[in-house]
This record gives sequence, C-alpha cells and structure tokens, in this order.
Amino acid sequence: MERYFSSSSPGFEFARNTLIVSLLGMAPLLVLYVFLTPGFAAHLATGGPALSRFMRQIITNGLPVVFAVNYIGFFVFAIIVERPNRPHLRQLMFAIDLPLRITVFVFIHAIIYVLSADWFGSFGGSKSTALGVVAPTLARSALFENISGVYLYAVLLASLPIYAAIFEKTFHRRSFIGRIPISLARWLLALIACSTFALILTGLATLIMWYQD
Repeated sequence: MERYFSSSSPGFEFARNTLIVSLLGMAPLLVLYVFLTPGFAAHLATGGPALSRFMRQIITNGLPVVFAVNYIGFFVFAIIVERPNRPHLRQLMFAIDLPLRITVFVFIHAIIYVLSADWFGSFGGSKSTALGVVAPTLARSALFENISGVYLYAVLLASLPIYAAIFEKTFHRRSFIGRIPISLARWLLALIACSTFALILTGLATLIMWYQD
C-alpha cells in the first residue's frame, strides 16, 4: 500500500491510483447489483434512457463519492504510516478515519443529489426532496437494497487493506493476538473496522430519518 499511496507522491499519480482502486472496487459490485435486482439486467439491456440514466448515476454520483472517500482514506493512511516514530498516530487512525469517511460519504451524497435535481431534474426537480431521500437511501445501503450499497461496499473493499496494514504495524511485535496468528488477525480486525463503518453510517442515517419525521 505504501508503494502506491505516499504523501510524497505527485498529486496526479496519487489521484490516478485512487481512481484505479475505486473503479476496480465498483465494477464487480455493480455487476452483482444488476443481476441481484429482479428484471434490472433485462431493463438495461434494452438500452435507451434506462441505460443512459444508469451510467449517468454511476459517473456523476457513484464514482465521485467512492473516489473522494478513498482519496481521503489513502491520504490519512499515507500520513500515518510515514511517521513510524509516532506510533500513537496509528492508534488514532480509526478515531480520525472513520468519522471523516462517514462525513464525506454522507455530505457528497447530499451535494450530488441536490445538483442532480437542479441539473437533470431528478427528484421532480425539487432540491428539498433530493435532500430528504439521502438518509433513507443511505440507511438501506448496507443491506445492498439500492445502488448506494455498491458505493458503500466499494469504499469498504478499498478500506480493508488499509486497516489490515495499520493493524499489522500496530501489533508487529506480537506473533499472536490470543491464539490467532497476526497474519489472520489483522484481516479479522479490518473486517470489524469496516463493519463498524457500515453500522455507524446506518445508525446515523436512521437518526436523520427520525429527525426528519
């Protein structure tokens, strides 16, 4: 990870690598989403407006969200791992990274929904309606019930190696955590961190829904 994401890398190279990771994470999940949604694949196969709206949604909503959240995560990771003489930073990784990622994930969704209402007439052209559907949409994303689930899990897939690397560096002097080899434990802990991300996002979106009601 350090090879591809370094704070000393040229901006274009860092952004390019982030874009590649974002696309690689989204592609299989988009295919899975299309085939898990009844009738959706056949609907897209007809082409026309359905396919163009789907592609527009991915390009103007999904990719910006996934890219922005991944970029921030990779940048925080680069800053932390390049300071090995300050191990407390690794312990603060999740206190910094998780809230930042969740905030950006929600905020960019809201901005793009409002812009979509303004530019493309989505949500009946109503900006208030666009904002109103952000929370319900994100509340169901962890269940993969809408396309935002694709974006969420694309972000989590990119987060897994980051968190695993951080845990490995944190416990590098220990051969085992309990009886679990560190080579396995780091991935289990990374899965727990990603699950925490999804749970917090779902809880936050649910709270916003209650507030809206």
